Amino acid sequence: MNLDLTLIVPAFLAGLLVMVTHVPLGIQVLARGIVFIDLAVAQIAGLGVIFADWLGFEPHGAGVQIAALAAALAGALALTWTDKHWPDVQEAVIGVSFILAANLAILLLASNPHGGEHLKDLLIGQILWVTPAALLPVAVLSAVIAALWFGAGPRIGRIGFYVLFACAVTVAVQLVGVYLVFTTLIVPALATRRMTRYRLAACYLLGILGYAIGLGASLISDFPPGPLIVCVMTALGVALFLSFPSRAPK
Repeated sequence: MNLDLTLIVPAFLAGLLVMVTHVPLGIQVLARGIVFIDLAVAQIAGLGVIFADWLGFEPHGAGVQIAALAAALAGALALTWTDKHWPDVQEAVIGVSFILAANLAILLLASNPHGGEHLKDLLIGQILWVTPAALLPVAVLSAVIAALWFGAGPRIGRIGFYVLFACAVTVAVQLVGVYLVFTTLIVPALATRRMTRYRLAACYLLGILGYAIGLGASLISDFPPGPLIVCVMTALGVALFLSFPSRAPK
């Protein structure tokens, strides 16, 4: 696939913007033991996009953005409530939420002749078709989310965490798709969980290499960049994880 650098550079920048918010949130998600929340909220945001499209809104218009954010916030707040009342089964609730949102999306797309293509775009994304103009509002929102997270951190509470998470995922899933969103969130956090120093920096470096190598590999192959980035980042994550010895049990 001979990809022009005018496509690769915006795609790489999109990946960097996703990492800005997803790396620190991913570490928190892993610490809370709610790994699949990203998949669930991303799928719910995607359901909002599909529902808005089903209602006839413009694909990239304000209506779709509002629907995606409203769906993600509703899902995040619902998961906040279940986390408070049923913490022992929260991971199961998250899994059911993902499956329900995914199948509702399939039902909404069942009568759409391009439904399969829309579903594929939702899952693996259209990172190559990200435009520089689309990156500016994403950069602003990512900066706000990162500032709130690094400024307040755990003090934002359960609801604050889920709201920030929903906002970050809503933006990211429309840039890079559900699979890349989940990979960016979990793989760096998981790969560095044995590290005691410079963990955040290592997470960002791993993400940067994953996006750079994956996009670079797409220049010389016939494979789409999204799945390549997922595979490369995972492989790098496994190598990094295995390079640190496991901590002996106390």
